[in-house]
Parts: sequence; C-alpha cells; structure tokens
Amino acid sequence: MSKETSIISVRFLTTLKEYTGGEICCLEIIHFLLFTIGFYEEPFSSMLNVSNTDLVENLEYLSKQFNRYFPFSIFLFGMVGNILNCFVLSQPNLRMNPCAYLFLISSIANIISITCGLATRVLSGWHMDLAAQNGLICKCRAFVVFVSRTIAFWLIAYATIDRWFSSCILHQRRQMSSLKNSQRVTKIIFLASALLYCQMIYCYDVNITSAPLQCYGKNVVCRFLTDFTYATITVLSPLLIMCIFGLITISNIRHHYYERALKRKAFKVNPNNKTTFKFVSVQQRQRRRIDRYLRHVLFIQIVFLSILTVPQAIEKIYTTLTVNTKKSSLHMTIHKFIYNFVLLLTYLASGLPFYIYTLCGGSIFRNTLLHLLRKMMPNYN
Repeated sequence: MSKETSIISVRFLTTLKEYTGGEICCLEIIHFLLFTIGFYEEPFSSMLNVSNTDLVENLEYLSKQFNRYFPFSIFLFGMVGNILNCFVLSQPNLRMNPCAYLFLISSIANIISITCGLATRVLSGWHMDLAAQNGLICKCRAFVVFVSRTIAFWLIAYATIDRWFSSCILHQRRQMSSLKNSQRVTKIIFLASALLYCQMIYCYDVNITSAPLQCYGKNVVCRFLTDFTYATITVLSPLLIMCIFGLITISNIRHHYYERALKRKAFKVNPNNKTTFKFVSVQQRQRRRIDRYLRHVLFIQIVFLSILTVPQAIEKIYTTLTVNTKKSSLHMTIHKFIYNFVLLLTYLASGLPFYIYTLCGGSIFRNTLLHLLRKMMPNYN
C-alpha cells in the first residue's frame, strides 16, 4: 500500500474515531486483520494511539456476551427443528423412503451434536463450562460432538449418492436406492466415524491456554491430527461428494426428461385392468413426487452446509498451519473470537434442516407436519 493512501486512510479512520467518541472497536479489528495480511505497514492501534490492552478487553467482553446469548438461541432453534424433523420423517408416508431415512438419522445425530456441543458453549458464557474444567467431560464431549457431526455430514453425502442412484437410467443402479442399503451404509458410517475420532480420548485435555478453547488438543501433533481430520474428512470431503453427485444427478434428471419428451407414446389401457393400472400409476406418481421434493431440499441443504461449515474448515487449516507462529495477545484474542463465531455457524447448520424441509420441501413435508400436529392436538382441528 502506498504511503499517500495509508495517510488518507488513517486520517479518515481518525476522524471517524473522533466522531464516534472513540468507540470503533470493530474498525480496529478490521484494520488489524488487514495489517496481518500486509495491507498496512503498522498496526491500527499504534496509528490511532489506541492501547492493545483496551482492544483485547473490549473484544473479550464482546466474546463473552456473544457466547452467553447466541448459542442459547441456536440451541432452541436447532433442538425444536430437529425434534420435529424426527417426528415428521418417521411418519408412514416418508419413513420407507431411503433418503428420508437418512435425513431422519442425520437429524438424530444433529440433536446429539447440538446437545453435547452447545450446552457447554452456553455455560461457558457464564463461566460454568464443565468441559473446560474436567478432563473426562472434555474428552467425552469432544468425541461425541465430532463423531455425531461426522455422521450427520456423511449421511447427507450418502443421501446425495442415493438420489443419484434413483435418477439413473440403468435399472441395476436404481435398485441400489433402497432402505436396506441406506441402513447398511448408516452402520458403516457410525463405525467409521467412531474409529476416526477415537484419538480424541487421548488428544483432548483441559486448561489449554494457547488454543481457542480451553478444552482442546494438548500438543502440536494432536492439534494437527484433529484439525486436519475435521477439515478434510468431516467437512470438505462430504461436501465435495455432495457437489459431485448433485451435479451428476441434475444431469441425469435432464437427460431423463429429454428422453421422455422424445419417446412419449400414448398408453392404451386394457378395460379389464383399468383400475389396477390407475392404482399403480398413482403410487408411482406419489413416490416420484416425494423423490423430487427430497432431491430439491437436499440440494438446498448442501448449499447451506457449504456456506456455514466451510469457514470453520478454513479456520481449522489456518490454526494448524500457524500453530508455531508467535502471536500477540491481540492477535490471539481476535483469533479466538473468529473461532467461536465460525464454530457457532456449524451448529446453526445442524439446526437448519427442518426449516429447509418446511420451506422448500413442497406440500408433502408440510402436509405431513400438519397431519402430525392435528393428531397431537385433535381439539384444534
């Protein structure tokens, strides 16, 4: 950055600071981030004669308030949504669908992840986080949260593969989209996820002052292993699978509709079998309609998962690569704030599915939900 531009920017920010009475902590943070990537030649605090200690105190206070209220909102938001998901997806018209089954188990995994993960985040805002004080609770919490989140992600990834199976022209591949296969893959994902994070029992410990959280990897090797595993296997790999098979599924659907448009012929129904043919046709149309809606909400869920979880994966990789870099207290405070923020985004992703299904899942999901509510509250029909 040129000297003239730097002087102009400093004058502008100085004037803004005077106008706001000195309360521009966010601007200072932004400027510090620009400084860390080399956009400025000296820290903002020194340019404006602001004490780094004041910045650290302000940011720590902001983080404390953030951890007190935002996690609790996500907790309620996510728990209500996932519990309703479990009720709706277990209804007879949906539970036999392999994709709906995967959504159901994923919702259960999200409930476990939110319960074990966000409960401690809420308590940490009031200095009552047991996971930061008790080693056994820290290890168990980390293991359960990472395993349940991995299960949820990979179930959605396999749901994308299942939608690809159902959209294939080859009959053999379409047959692979079955409830039995979904149940088998679910068991494999459960076992693989547990084995993947069994090192958490050893690696995680309490009172880790050099990490974003007090309950964190206790040495460099542990942090590298857990952070890299989480970023690549838990987040990026399933998202990559979702994107690849999602695009292939869209291609299959377009090809299928194109062939149907070219080869559509009049179907003559035998009068003796008219009723039977009509019944089969209605059943097929209903299954295709459910498949279409599930495919639609799956693609939307992939978009939200990518937006809300990739930042934490990037942050994990950054933490791993800069583990040996010497950081100032201000830099570490900003890093902790960013870590806590992107961490909560992942819990928000775990709480969104129900609202995606309700808003984007078409009339089938909403009608099933309304039917369930009428059964639960018959007096309000």
